[in-house]
Amino acid sequence: MRKLILTTTALALTAGMAMAGGHESTVRMGTEGAYPPYNFINDAGDVDGFEIELGNELCKRAELKCEWVTNEWDSIIPNLVSGNYDTIVAGMSITDERDEVIDFTQEYMPADPSVFAALTADANLMGGVIAAQTGTIQASYVASMDGATLVEFATPDETIAAVRNGEADAVLADKAYLSPILAESGGALVFAGEDIMIGGGVGMGVRESDAELKGKMDAAIATMKADGTLNTMIIKWFGDDATTF
Repeated sequence: MRKLILTTTALALTAGMAMAGGHESTVRMGTEGAYPPYNFINDAGDVDGFEIELGNELCKRAELKCEWVTNEWDSIIPNLVSGNYDTIVAGMSITDERDEVIDFTQEYMPADPSVFAALTADANLMGGVIAAQTGTIQASYVASMDGATLVEFATPDETIAAVRNGEADAVLADKAYLSPILAESGGALVFAGEDIMIGGGVGMGVRESDAELKGKMDAAIATMKADGTLNTMIIKWFGDDATTF
């Protein structure tokens, strides 16, 4: 549920409608493939995770064919706008900043809190070095903290490594991302501080010109909410304690 801060007007590019006239049956789904359980690359080398299962089901309900495309996080919006794929399905929170450049479907995942993780629960959060992924609101949040020093990394894996190797005192990221990492760490990593609500829910990003595609995906998300399959999917990937609709 990372919240990208848009700081460039270069994103105001326009691109042709992928679904123009309703004649295109394939929709290219852009994701990062590096943020489990939302999206990741599995042992077979394929994209996997909550959003891949969700996206495939949405395409099925919308009578479209999914084609998955992976893209690095820091250029995921520019490459949508320029037409390299037709959607962003990558744990992306709906924000006012993004909405000035792209459009969003209704949320398919409720807001998730952010939280610090460190080697000890009493880590120095207010006066220490805090890692966060580049271009996220978590990074912006740390930058606004009095006394804290922000260190940014291109990938979420690098933020965890920075804490493990002592380069950072803690990392700030989505709780849904950090929880399984801490569980698998055998106590080497723990939560520090309280949960922080930074942004809203997660939605599918589309180009502002793709009203038809947005409408189809909105309708498909609504049917999944109505019949309970979306909640079932959320619990499958995020656990029984996950916030559902």
